[in-house]
Amino acid sequence: MFRPKIPAMPQPTGFTTPPAVIEPTAVIQHTPTAPAPVAPTRPTVQLTPGAVVALVGSGTAVVLVVGAVLVSMLLAVAITGASVAICALVIRSLITSEAKHR
Repeated sequence: MFRPKIPAMPQPTGFTTPPAVIEPTAVIQHTPTAPAPVAPTRPTVQLTPGAVVALVGSGTAVVLVVGAVLVSMLLAVAITGASVAICALVIRSLITSEAKHR
């Protein structure tokens, strides 16, 4: 019952092609040549004082924006949780007061 059924591989039917004949190839060894020295192609980065101020300013702006978004999301979750709790208390109060009046 718990043994897997392994499918049997069907045998090919009809015409089959004979295997291809593989001919050996000759191996030719070349003597390695020394590579030429490569000069660095990347330009060096030079920061001017204006560029540094721009980088610091943009980094500060990004941090402030991301912080404001995260704080607003946290505040939204807190307000939603508080409103759900208040709704639950009101509904419970209505149910218990209705049960007392019967």
